[in-house]
Amino acid sequence: MLRSLFSGISGLRTHQQMMDVTGNNIANVNTTGFKGSQATFQDTLSQMVTAAGAPQGPTGGTNPAQVGLGARLAGISTNFGQGASQNTGRSTDLMIQGDGFFAVSNGAETMFTRNGSFSFDALGNLVTTGGLKVQGWQADETGAINPNATAGPLRLPIGTSLNPVSTTSATFIGNLPADAAFDPAASPPVVPTITTSITVYDSLGKPNDLAVTFVRQEATEENGAAWGISFDGGETIDTTFEYDASGTRVAPESAVVPFGDVEVDLTGVTSFAGASTVNPAKQNGSAMGSLQAFTISQDGTLMGVFSNGLKRPLGQLSLVTFNNPPGLEKAGDSMFRNTVNSGPPAWGTAASAGRGTLQAGALEMSNVDLAQEFTNLVIAQRGFQANSRLITTSDELLQDLVNLKR
Repeated sequence: MLRSLFSGISGLRTHQQMMDVTGNNIANVNTTGFKGSQATFQDTLSQMVTAAGAPQGPTGGTNPAQVGLGARLAGISTNFGQGASQNTGRSTDLMIQGDGFFAVSNGAETMFTRNGSFSFDALGNLVTTGGLKVQGWQADETGAINPNATAGPLRLPIGTSLNPVSTTSATFIGNLPADAAFDPAASPPVVPTITTSITVYDSLGKPNDLAVTFVRQEATEENGAAWGISFDGGETIDTTFEYDASGTRVAPESAVVPFGDVEVDLTGVTSFAGASTVNPAKQNGSAMGSLQAFTISQDGTLMGVFSNGLKRPLGQLSLVTFNNPPGLEKAGDSMFRNTVNSGPPAWGTAASAGRGTLQAGALEMSNVDLAQEFTNLVIAQRGFQANSRLITTSDELLQDLVNLKR
């Protein structure tokens, strides 16, 4: 009877632990990045009453007779399933879609989390709500990032500027109307002239307008068109573009025309019947630019947006994976520590080597299933009640035994 009494006590203890785990899950149902846990039980060592017997001659074998001594907690496992997404609209809020953890550091210890509620501090460091610095790789002056280097605090370099870049190439595209009225012998002459311009930059970042003028010429190709080209309103025709009857350029061989230090690419200029659509497409120079905004891409790249319209990588967040995530130790504040059974952290970038992607402006919610947790509450309560009844019954039997002497 004492064995049943102690078995009941062990049952109370294990179901109380189950209730503790369930209660903690429910308490964190709205905790960002929280991962729920589950308690599992196992029986304790059973007392041998009769050992097993082997079959002998006319006698068959006998099974062992054992009396169990109760239950105990086998373990508490963490569920690392994906939590739901909650849109926040904050550009520094990040959600991991898939496997991986953010790495954060307080200078003495590196911990790991799925809570991507980050912000920039006064020095531009990307930090958690508790002030831990998010780890990653800083870009160099050219925007190159080396994810094979040792990760460190990721910082938004406030006050960063881009040096000006002088223009060395400019591109124009569009159509020159082959059917435009053309009569140089008329009085006054009817000679179509089309001018368009693009802004280019010198070595100091000073903007200048580069104008290209197309002047209709006498064509050497039958039913074709010819256009002379001048730059910056000059009267001298530097180059003549010849088009055949199908609108294909037949001369010159190269449509790249040098003008000072700038090579003007006119490869995309055609001459078909219709409207004039010649316009500048691009140029490779820029003025000096200062950092105005930033974005974070799916692979964790911190991209700076500058006042001159250009973008440049400023850094990249690291994402860490483990061979056995359930082996991590919960450290509070939605943080985890690696243990001997989780394996060492494998550092890398998002969207690589099986790691998840990042979604900016969203957070991962708790993965606690309330329906399952309420069911676990009922199971734990019934188990606790049954074991308490076992203790009460065992106590009554012991009391009857004591009363036999009366």
